[in-house]
Amino acid sequence: MKIKILLSVFFILFILSSNLLSREDNKSLKVGLLVPLSGPYSEIGNSLLYSLQLALDEINDKDVVIVPRDSGFNNKEKLGSAINELRSSGVKIIIGPTTHLEFDQVKKYNDLIFISPSNISPEFSNNIISIGVSLESQLIALIEFIKKQKKTKTVIMYPKNEYLELIEQKLNSLNLKNTKTFTYSPNPEVLTGEIEILTNYSQRKRNLELRKKMFEDKEDPQSIKEMEKLDQLYTLGEVNFDSVIIIDFGSSLKSALTSLIYSDVSQDKVLFTTINQWFDESIFYENTIKNLYYPSISYEEFIKYNKRYFNKFKVYPNEITILTYDALGLIYYLWKNNENIKSINDFSFKNKIKGKIGTFSFKDKKVIQELSIYKVANKKFTKF
Repeated sequence: MKIKILLSVFFILFILSSNLLSREDNKSLKVGLLVPLSGPYSEIGNSLLYSLQLALDEINDKDVVIVPRDSGFNNKEKLGSAINELRSSGVKIIIGPTTHLEFDQVKKYNDLIFISPSNISPEFSNNIISIGVSLESQLIALIEFIKKQKKTKTVIMYPKNEYLELIEQKLNSLNLKNTKTFTYSPNPEVLTGEIEILTNYSQRKRNLELRKKMFEDKEDPQSIKEMEKLDQLYTLGEVNFDSVIIIDFGSSLKSALTSLIYSDVSQDKVLFTTINQWFDESIFYENTIKNLYYPSISYEEFIKYNKRYFNKFKVYPNEITILTYDALGLIYYLWKNNENIKSINDFSFKNKIKGKIGTFSFKDKKVIQELSIYKVANKKFTKF
């Protein structure tokens, strides 16, 4: 396994060699890359490194130099050593770290700028920018979309997991109107009962049974017709919300969606939305869902990027690599226009930037993406 990892890293360094020079002149732009090139997440790290080769191909400027270093995984000593090596090589701006869990350690390097693909913004930091598709950007896009659909009673649902506190902090900061929150268990067996309480399922089922009893012994045509109609129903009565935002992904998201449907929540009357799913096609085969909406980056650019990546490297990229691709483009744009990048404040410009992920801007040292809404239906992603 170690030999395989070493060979993989060597190959990447080889293909990037023309832009991995140890140049000492001040005219070059040196950008560090701080990613796990070894350990359990080396595949992601290698994929991020590949993405920068695509960006370098498009930039086509020999004065741009990428200096990669292995941050390891959950290894403070290795992370610190990698940062010190980058600093010693003259790097002032670094793409990385990949996870918000390492933010506390990199905060102390105040003379360096870190641009992370994480979608979680650091607190009280003057040297870290998160360029991931933030929950804030997603919720802003979803609330605007829900308003346009004339929905006024929204339930924001999310699981009781390690992200619960972060989600609640973000929701409180946004101060959303006409919404209520609902947390649920990641355990599907417990989740079903919780969703039944949310949807008042037992009472709605009793309503149907009581209604049927009113007509079951009657034989007049109108009563027979009404009974036939009731036999087509599972419950009687509406839920007390007209839209849901499910902050979840993967199998847990599918369990939540399935529980809502099995609790007889009408997809014709209730708008089903979720957060960015990176165009995961496995959702196509969730047969219980007719229409699902979520905010995301440009699907067209995402597909183009994936094809370019595959054509060059013969493997498909991790979805977050498109973020580092854009990060290098952004850094290059600032460097060409300012001739230097001195601090995180240089990223506080008023102009909107268009990249592969779409249009984004900076506000209070945070990236705000302008996301599009996509509809998942009939095994297709359609921009809404």
